[in-house]
Amino acid sequence: MNAIQIIGGILLILCSIFLVVITLMQSQKQQGMTSAIQGSNNDSFYNKNSQNTRERALERLTKIVAFLFFAAVVIINIIAAVSK
Repeated sequence: MNAIQIIGGILLILCSIFLVVITLMQSQKQQGMTSAIQGSNNDSFYNKNSQNTRERALERLTKIVAFLFFAAVVIINIIAAVSK
């Protein structure tokens, strides 16, 4: 293993831990079977203006970290294939 693979492995470990922590910090958004059957929609002021809330920021951060994790996996696999 060369230094790039070690750094990539450390990056993967940090991204995976961070991704788990961010995912666990998010609130559940289950509305239950009743709303699924009835088709009810919870259009409150809070839901309409949720772009500046903590949950929205966590959603964005989750997407960014998941993309970084995916990119790190692909790059590490390419480096490992080239170094053989």
